[in-house]
Amino acid sequence: MESMYAPHLFKDKVALVTGGRSGIGYAIAKQLLELGAKVTICARKEEPLQKAAEELSKAGPCDFRACDIRDTDQIRALAAQIRDRQGRLDILVNNAGGQFPALAENISDNGWETVIKNNLSGTFFMTREMANTFFIPQKGGVIVNIIANMHRGFPGMIHTGAARAGVENMTKTLAQEWAKYHIRINCIAPGIIESEGLKTYPKPVQSMFEQAKMGIPMQQFGTVEDVANATSFLASPLAAYVTGITLYVDGAQHLNYDGMGLANFMAGMT
Repeated sequence: MESMYAPHLFKDKVALVTGGRSGIGYAIAKQLLELGAKVTICARKEEPLQKAAEELSKAGPCDFRACDIRDTDQIRALAAQIRDRQGRLDILVNNAGGQFPALAENISDNGWETVIKNNLSGTFFMTREMANTFFIPQKGGVIVNIIANMHRGFPGMIHTGAARAGVENMTKTLAQEWAKYHIRINCIAPGIIESEGLKTYPKPVQSMFEQAKMGIPMQQFGTVEDVANATSFLASPLAAYVTGITLYVDGAQHLNYDGMGLANFMAGMT
């Protein structure tokens, strides 16, 4: 796919993409590299992360470090590596996260807390540490949070819907609090994206995807490149006066989609 962006849009910029070893995060990292940025990717598992970084290095200078975003000590070690090797950070893409389909009444305490800590707390911890280490002292930086389409709730995934809604509200708050530091922060809410992430769902859930596709106004799923394109826009000077917003990349799914499909499907299975 030919890019609409100038080939050196992010020349001399340093970016961090969490969850960058696969799927949406990998596509975002690849595009940032192709547009001239130096990129660090992080994820929890070092071996596949290293392999992804080696592949991404074909597009530009890509570093990596294993990091659990729920652990502030690991985040600080990541920040120290970026500071030592790159000297600065200009762009943070909070893409790391995880969830599983479940009806609300069946979610255990541990299941709830794991998703909240990963998707909400982890995103905040990463944002706070990178802001304190780089963006606030530099008086400049861009943050893009990858959330989810929970515009009208998230039946079948109440835990991640609650967490992602928290990230969206955090984004609105920080857009105001940190404007004085010239820090911009926005969200992207992808709809159903054809990526490796879809393969992680149980086979019965995967089987309903074609039916789900027909319920989207554009009657198609998005691609990882669609999300990467939106990320590059929000991270670039083209969006210099845009902060505190959520950009839906979902083929109008958030406007009229029957969000009960997944919940009804799981209820039928039980």
